[in-house]
Amino acid sequence: MITSVLLNTLTQAQPAQSQTMFENVTIRPKFSPDPMIIRGISGGSVPATQMAGRKETPTGPCVGFVDEAPNHTINLKAFFNYLSLQVESPQDTTIVVSGPGGTWCNDDFQGKNPGIAGQWQPGAYKVWVGSYKQNNFDPYIIKMSEVRLLNPGPYRR
Repeated sequence: MITSVLLNTLTQAQPAQSQTMFENVTIRPKFSPDPMIIRGISGGSVPATQMAGRKETPTGPCVGFVDEAPNHTINLKAFFNYLSLQVESPQDTTIVVSGPGGTWCNDDFQGKNPGIAGQWQPGAYKVWVGSYKQNNFDPYIIKMSEVRLLNPGPYRR
């Protein structure tokens, strides 16, 4: 009874769109809302190094474990002079992004949360959100924004 009341309250408090998990999105510059939020569950059994094809990228180390299939595909319909993807989770997560021009990884963009920011070419980007322990699964959100942060962290594309 308490669980159904809590679930009902959460469902009423949040728009239906925010309930979607593992959503794929298509965006253009000046998208709205900004930040755009997508949700998922991190983790898997595949080492991030295997998915990325290396141990480190210019944006950070390829660490943790991901699922074989990407959590999201983000289709960029035009060039972005600046776009940031920032993961927020109650647990320490990692990210692997593969698309036009290469593959990028990150561990700690802001605190324990991973992210990647900078210029992005048009095209499809596969996004994996990883967990540090194999087959450990944690909820997360990814905030996508064109707004530059005052302190964006040490890793940028």
